[in-house]
Parts: sequence; structure tokens; C-alpha cells
Amino acid sequence: MTSDPLLALRPWESPEVTSWGRLAMNAVDRRSGALPLDGDWRFQLLPSPDSPVGHTWSSAHVPGAWTMQGTDDLPWYTNSQMPWGEFPPASPAANPTGVYEREVEVPAEWAGRRIVLQVGAAESVLLVHVDGRPVGISKDSHLAAEFDLSDVVWPGASATVRLTVVKWSDATHIEDQDQWWHGGITRSVLLYATDPLYLADVTVRARADGDLRVDCRVRDAGGALPEGWYVTGEIDGRLLLQDAEFDRLNAEDDRVSDFLGEPRLRAQVPGVRTWTAETPELYDLTVRLHRADGTVSDTSYQRIGFRDVEIVGRDLLVNGERIYVRGVNRHDFHPLTGRTVSYDDMRADLVLLKRFGFNAIRTAHYPNDPALYDLADELGFYVVDEANIEAHDHAHEIADDPRYTSAFVDRVARMALRDKNHPCVIIWSLGNESDYGANHDAAAGWLRRHDPTRPLQYEGAAKLDWADPALASDIACPMYAPVEDCVAHALSGEQTKPLIQCEYSHAMGNSNGTLADHWAAIESTPGLQGGFIWEFWDHGILQRVNDGKPAGPGGAGLYDNGVAAPGHRWAYGGDFGETIHDGVFIADGVVFPDRAPKPVMYEHREIAAPVRLAYDRGGLRVTNHQHFRGLDWLAAEWSLALAHGGTFTAPAELPAVRPGGTASVPLPFALPEDGGEAWLTLRVTTAGDEPWAPRGTEVCVPQVRLRAADPVTPVPPKGTPVEVDEDGLLVHPLLTAAPVLSLWRAPTDNDVLGGMAARWRAWGLDALVRKVVAVRREGGSVTVLAEYVTEAGSVRHEQVFTRVQGGVRVEETAELPDGLDDVARVGSVFETVAGLDVLEWYGQGPWESYPDRSTGAPVGHHSVPVDELFTPYLRPQESGGRHGVRHFTLSAPDATGLTVDLAEPAQVSVTRYLAEDLAAATHHDELVPRPGCVVHLDAAHRGLGTASCGPDTSPSYLVAAGTHRWSWTLRVL
Repeated sequence: MTSDPLLALRPWESPEVTSWGRLAMNAVDRRSGALPLDGDWRFQLLPSPDSPVGHTWSSAHVPGAWTMQGTDDLPWYTNSQMPWGEFPPASPAANPTGVYEREVEVPAEWAGRRIVLQVGAAESVLLVHVDGRPVGISKDSHLAAEFDLSDVVWPGASATVRLTVVKWSDATHIEDQDQWWHGGITRSVLLYATDPLYLADVTVRARADGDLRVDCRVRDAGGALPEGWYVTGEIDGRLLLQDAEFDRLNAEDDRVSDFLGEPRLRAQVPGVRTWTAETPELYDLTVRLHRADGTVSDTSYQRIGFRDVEIVGRDLLVNGERIYVRGVNRHDFHPLTGRTVSYDDMRADLVLLKRFGFNAIRTAHYPNDPALYDLADELGFYVVDEANIEAHDHAHEIADDPRYTSAFVDRVARMALRDKNHPCVIIWSLGNESDYGANHDAAAGWLRRHDPTRPLQYEGAAKLDWADPALASDIACPMYAPVEDCVAHALSGEQTKPLIQCEYSHAMGNSNGTLADHWAAIESTPGLQGGFIWEFWDHGILQRVNDGKPAGPGGAGLYDNGVAAPGHRWAYGGDFGETIHDGVFIADGVVFPDRAPKPVMYEHREIAAPVRLAYDRGGLRVTNHQHFRGLDWLAAEWSLALAHGGTFTAPAELPAVRPGGTASVPLPFALPEDGGEAWLTLRVTTAGDEPWAPRGTEVCVPQVRLRAADPVTPVPPKGTPVEVDEDGLLVHPLLTAAPVLSLWRAPTDNDVLGGMAARWRAWGLDALVRKVVAVRREGGSVTVLAEYVTEAGSVRHEQVFTRVQGGVRVEETAELPDGLDDVARVGSVFETVAGLDVLEWYGQGPWESYPDRSTGAPVGHHSVPVDELFTPYLRPQESGGRHGVRHFTLSAPDATGLTVDLAEPAQVSVTRYLAEDLAAATHHDELVPRPGCVVHLDAAHRGLGTASCGPDTSPSYLVAAGTHRWSWTLRVL
């Protein structure tokens, strides 16, 4: 038996024990003026909490996970399954336990003051000792824990602080989120001091009409409050007034003792500037606590915003306006430090999201670092603040388990108590994927009583009935619901709540197909208001290939633009030797692990564009698609792209249009009679510096077509017949592999998890065998008929090669049997000689695009080095395609090369890899680029969809059986 009372409680196996000796959570920020304890601590990693602490110490950095700092306990990834088999509340006997220790010099000037230790976050059970004396216990890996050390430390003297962190516990069963498992102290540790008479909490209610109410909790470390104390406040220099009526009622309430002080301050701010995500106006609020002689004993500084949030009917309103929620789910993540993120990291996250049109964040699936909320207030984001509750693997059992009731209520309450004063927080969330039971209702009851000013949501309750008002969710917040179901619900007449998907458009690998279609439905259907893409990050950890360990904090600079440096790779589930894991499912974000944006970010930016263009017989129109802001913060430039005439630009002046309004504008160019197809683009940028973007940052590029393409005129044959070899393959000096039929792509993550990849392999599409049936020469043309045998029937492929002026015209027909009713692509693939290193094209670009993800790629003339066309999704797969290509050129530095004209816009990809190269690799360090280019010309290409977790692509983007025809002309430059 241990003599340590903290260890004797065995808190790692007792869900009823949520804390011991921990102070109440509050919204008073104590970071300013505190003594930081971050840095290197003495460290031991024990095999279990029952193991004795030895005499040999190493070092560990705080904040930081020990799993990222060279220990043998490595990161471990599971999605929903637990990494071990014990049933709740049990945890495994092999339970890594980190012991952190350091000396702390307590400032002498703190004599007579209340001294508090704050541990920002510890995963998953924290035990605190000072000079060997037990101080306290805390659970919840994503909220700070505070402990009063006034009776165990002495100002002017040194104290030994020991923080013991137990990795696995009963709490782990309700922290079963889709992310890496780590262990350690993952947020900052600090020591601060207050006067014995102090502000225990400050609650702010700031409404859009300028009404301000500030409720304070005053306490004294000695117990009874001294006589004559009072509070004052000011907001931007305007004094707040004491609420005399509230104070009188308090004085008459016999429940209020001499130990409690709960004064209220009020003000009416005239001409208030309201807070929204578009206009994040903040005011400085200062609250001071005074002794009877007027001296100040404590001060609280808050940056507050005046705004209202309410649900009216089936609409979520901010300041009375129905908004669109263009959100993303965000974890705290860094590829070198795991769960530990700096202020600069968080600011970079939010700045990037702002630049790509996002206006909302769901803190998946736990309260994020406090600094993130400050940044969201400042930069302008709506936040769904989510409690650290996910019991995924044992959700049904835990939801009604009374042993976990206190943990559910504790986690929800402490989150709300910490974050209640942030204007960015517009919705509370009870957690994620934990079924629905009495524990949720208990937490919801506390939350509704404490904060009636915000709605709450919980998908586990909402999924039972999107319209049931009795469930613990004010919002219908499903996951991955087909957009058709959402529209049907909104049109059913039964909708009672706003429908905002808490997760949709799963961003795993080359994904996010039909995102634009989804938003077209949202914007045209009352009752639908948006959702949160899953998710922001690819959680790839930078790993050293030679020893398999994380590169750790020393790996800075060993990656760029989504690519790991030689000798390193982005690790996913199983790469650290995990026996139970969920593989690459951890890589499902809209940015790579180094925050480089994936192509879907440009798609989202255009979908969320604040400026829209329309053109028809009524002329050219500009629409302000914002909710609260005019267009005066934007500048613009017109660009006209002609298929056969280059690109022209002209200055643009945006009209003065109110939010939601439309104005007609004159065409900026007289359209030339020749030049072919014509597209008009409005390049919109920031007119001045914004907190999230310097002047000139591109915001969106809306585009309209002014003239369709000219009909293709057949070019007459000319010159000698085309040469083909004995197998009927085209012979050409710039091709190392002749064009053949392609029906397969390197499976995307959606293809694999959606079952399409297995079906294609079963059909044999990944290893087509070509059999020449006939070769006919007629006049200047050569016709080659080939057959490809698959398990679903034979495919007939005809190629007609004709010599034309300067090149070869290739006319192709593929006849797919009924059994091949959903293939990856139908088109040609060929390989070029080395040295053709630049692709120039007219079509959609410049970034990657696919048939169901092409809204963000404007039509125009584009030029990109071949090596930059490939997109390095963490698991190699189909990537690098460009949709709607009409013409392209591949050239060498000496301007030699080849050009291809397509009779109809096609899906084109040019990379250094064959599909089989990509499919055979698990990581990019295994890929060996080919010296030439691998070129795909697809008459039809299957959409991407989101089938890894959610709906597949829409039927209109599938590649059907039947006859497919395409034609192209190959010329030498």
C-alpha cells in the first residue's frame, strides 16, 4: 500500500474522481505577469504509475509530448477503436507514466499573496506534488488545471514541483478521438500570484444593441470578505455603472454569505460596433477590484465583442442575420511537436483559413488552446466550442454509465466557464460520437442553466431525429449526410431546427468531390446553412526513415510545400509499429502536415467568394455575397482569356453594393471577333492591409464565359502515312511509349475505402492486356483495332491515326461492355522523352482539378513546371489532373517539344509516374520519378467524391459503360 494519498486514490481507474484539490475553472486570464515554467524539466518515463521513481533522470521539454521527444513510447494512431482491449473504466497494466520535476524559485515579492500553479494540459491524468507533499489531481487532457500552492511554497525560497502524468486511464475511454495518442504535458505551465482579495470569475454579456452586463465573483483567500470592497469597470474609457438593484437583491438574499461577492456592472454603449466573423470589432474591457481605501487588489482585462446569437424557427441568426457557416474541423496539431502548438502556429492556421474563405471552426473534439479563441475573436471566426468527450469505441455503454456522469458534466462545465466571454463562441457542443444518454442530458441541463445566450449541439442526439425539439441539440448537425437528404428534410415541412452539418466533405487524400454541388444546394434551399469540412490537418508526423522515430522539435526546415526532405517521410497509422491502428485515415485534411494548402482550398475559396459574377442576355452583374460587409475593402482587376488570342487585363472598379445586393456593370472589353472561346475573370484582392492578409492578397477569382468555343473544323490529311509498329502502336520521335487505352487510376483513398478500387482490380483494369485485332491502312490513315479482355467483358478500342499539317490526328473509340458500369477513366496514356519539363495549357487551372472539383480552377492560359503538377497526397494516389483542358504544350528549355490540341475539353494529367508506380507505393520516399512525362488524356474521368467517409460522387460524375469517343492532334513544336 502506498502512503501517497494521490496514488492511493488510483485516479487512473476511477471515473468518479475527476479532480482532487483542483480550483474551479474561470474566465480570468492570468497569463500576463505570471512566472512561466516552460523549458527543460527533469524527466523519467516509468512503465506504470505503480512503478517506483528511480534516481536516474533524463530531460523533457515542457510543453511537449514525450512521445515526440525521443522516448521509446511512440505516437499511436487509432480512429475509433481503442488501442487496447480493456473495458471501461479499466486501463492496461502497461501504462507509460511520465514524471516531470524541477525547482521553482518563488519570487520574494509574492509574500502574503495567493500563489497558484497552472498546468495548461496533461494527457491524461495529472498528479501534482510540491516538495513531496500531495497537492492535487486533474483529468481532461485539453483544459488547464489550477492548484493553490499558498500553503506549500514560501516566497523567496525554492520548491520542488513534481508533475506526474499517467498516459492511460478511465478518462482515455472518453478521449477516444480520431487523432494520435500521445502522453505528456502539452500546454504551458506557469505560476501566478494574486492578492488575497481577488476576482474569482468575470462573466460578460455584451449584446448587439450595446447593452453590457458584467457579473463578477469576488473571493478572499482568508475566507470572509473584508468590509468596503467594491468593483469598477470601464470599456474603451467609458465607465461602467454598479447595478444597484442587483446588489440590493443580493444583499437581501440569505443564501449569499459573507464569503461570496457577486457584484454586477452595467453600461449602454451608444453607436456600438457589433462583432461578426466579417467585422470582428472588439472593445477593451477592464474590471478592477478595490479594497475599501480605493487601492486595487485585482484586475481583469478582456477583449469583448457585442453580438447576439439566436435561433428563430429553423434559422441560426447572428445579430439578426441568417448566416452561412463555412466551417472546418480543427485539431491542435504540429508535425514536429504533436499536440503542442504555439501562438504563431495557431495564428498561421487561422490566417490561412481566412484567406481561403472559411468563417467558422469546430474545435474537434475538445477545447483548443486558449490563444486560439483570442485569435478567432480578433480575426473573425464563428466557433463551435466542443467538450473533450468522445467515447467512440464504448459509446453506448458509457453514455448512460452513472460512473461517468460527473466527468461529462465536469468537462462541459469547465469548457463553458473558461470560454464564455469570447464573442467567437456562438455554439456549445457536448462532444463527439459518444452515442446519446443520460450523461449528455445532465451536461446539457447544466449548460442551458448556466448560459442561455447560446444554442448547444450534439450530433449523437441530433442523429436520432433531426426535428425532435426534446433532444439535447438545438441544431440538426448530422455527419456526412447526403446533400439530397438534407434538401429533402428542408423541403419536407417537418424541419424545426437549423441544419448545419458538423462534419461533411471528408478531405482524405484526393477528395472533396461535389463540394460545389453541395453548396449550390445549401445556397438555394432555405433551412440549410452550411457545415464543417472534415478536417483542417493531414496529421502526418515527420518521421526519420533510418530509425523510424519522430523527427521531433529538431526537424524544423525538413519539409516544404507538403513534401518531406530526403531521409524523412510523413508517418501515419502503423508507421511507428502500432499493432492496432487505422492507417492513413489520419491524413484527411485540407492542408498537408506543414500547412501547405491542398487544391481543395482553392475550390473552397471560390465557393465562399464574397463577390459573384453573372452574365447573360441581361448583361454583366456583380453580387456582394457577404452578410454584413460592403465591397469597399476589396480591389479588383478584369482579365479576358481568349482561347486563340492570349490574355488581356483592365482595371476594375467594384460597385457600392450592400450585403446580398447586386449591381449591373459594363463589359470592360470590346470582345474581339476572332480568338475563339472567351472567359472573363474578375481577380479580387484586398484593397488594404487586413489583420489576416496584406494589401493585394487574392481573395477570389469569379469567372463567366462570354463566348463559346468555335466548332472544330476537321483538318484534311496531308503528307506521308503515319508510322505504326508491328503491334499497331504509334511511332513518334518524342514518345517513348505510344498511346494506349487507360481505364484505371492509382486508387484514391476514396476509391479504396469506398470499394471501387477492389472492384476495378477484380475486373483486371489495373493490368489490361492489349491484343491487336486488325491494322488497316486506307489513304493517309491507319486504323488500329485492339481488344482488352476484362473479367466484366471485352473492351474494343479503335485508334485512327491520320497525318495532318505538322502532326498526327488521333481519333479514338472505346466500347465498354455493360459490366464495366463504373470505371475510373476512359482515355489514352503515353510517355514522352526526357527533357520536356514545362506544361503550358489552355483550360482550367493552374491548380489540380477534377470533374466534380473544378469550381476553383478558372479557365485561362497557364504554365507550370511538370514536377510541380503532381500533388503529394500522403499515400501516393491519382493526382495532378487538370480538368477542361483544350490545348497543351510540353516543352524543353530550348523551346522544342510537343503540343496537343483536343477536339473537346478533356481531363489531362502530366506527371513523372505511371498509375502502377503510385499504387505500389505507401509513402513518397518509395517513389522514383521517371525521366520523361506520363501523359493521360481522358475523355471521361470519374469524380472524386468523399466515399472514404461519406457519400460517393454524384451519378453524373460516374463513367458509364457504352461508347466513348475522343480526338486529339499531336504536333512537334
